[in-house]
Amino acid sequence: MKWLWVVAFVAPACTVPYNSTVGSTGHGARCALQHGTLGTEVLLQCPAAAGGTAEWRRGDAVLGTYPAPGLALPNASLAHEGHYSCHHPGTGETWATVCLRLGYPPAPPAVECWAISYPQAVNCSWVLAPEPLLDTDFVATYRHGAWGVTETGECVRTGPQSCSFGDVQMLSLTPYVVNVTAVNPLGAASRLLPFLLENIIKPDPPEGLRVSPIPGETKKLLLEWSPPGSWPFPEYFPLKYRIRYAQEEGSVTKMIGPYEQTSYTLTGVRPGTLHHIQVAAKDITDSGEFSAWSLPASGIPWMEP
Repeated sequence: MKWLWVVAFVAPACTVPYNSTVGSTGHGARCALQHGTLGTEVLLQCPAAAGGTAEWRRGDAVLGTYPAPGLALPNASLAHEGHYSCHHPGTGETWATVCLRLGYPPAPPAVECWAISYPQAVNCSWVLAPEPLLDTDFVATYRHGAWGVTETGECVRTGPQSCSFGDVQMLSLTPYVVNVTAVNPLGAASRLLPFLLENIIKPDPPEGLRVSPIPGETKKLLLEWSPPGSWPFPEYFPLKYRIRYAQEEGSVTKMIGPYEQTSYTLTGVRPGTLHHIQVAAKDITDSGEFSAWSLPASGIPWMEP
């Protein structure tokens, strides 16, 4: 039985301005960092105005005098990013400086997990679309079983948007659930991905593919390869392989297999013609999916001197 459902949680962005730690305007002044959502109205406030009017500037350009609650930027775009300041409308005294950054709250991450080194570990990765355009942090956890029944473990980060965890239980009918949460100043969103371990077995591509002519055989090629280096125990958890090949100028790609050995004699090929070959691997019990195709290798059958 394969698990096909996913659950996403989205925390809506806050409707009030988000102010972070102070930064620099680049002119020696300090500014309060504020984030806003692209395509919406962003409000820059000037608390020192005490409900009255304030003169607003962007850099050295005067934008005008605006009453409380502040300077509204309708349909904010990336062109609105920058340094703003509010001033006393009479004396020009600087009351506050704001550094505006714009982007999007994160969408639920698109998560996928594969057991490329079965049965040692699970590797997960994720992407965000659309790109939030703001610094976004991620929290990745996993559990084996229902919430509240089993402990949650850390999916250890292996890259900016990837993680892995080990100590997995083979042949369990209890699903694993990976939870990835994306967080930035405009909001948070989570994705739950449940799966049975054997359903996500997907080896890396085979390695070291070699294509060799066979002396005296004008219509045969010898293919040899090795299991992927990330597959830890090929003697206990063997793989099967399928092969695809095509002639150099041919438009038809042929596929054969699967085969359990790591070599194969390709027969019936066209004499004197360059052939391009690739190999893919899958768990011998047919669990999970085939790997991506290996790097291509090429060869020409033996030709008489």
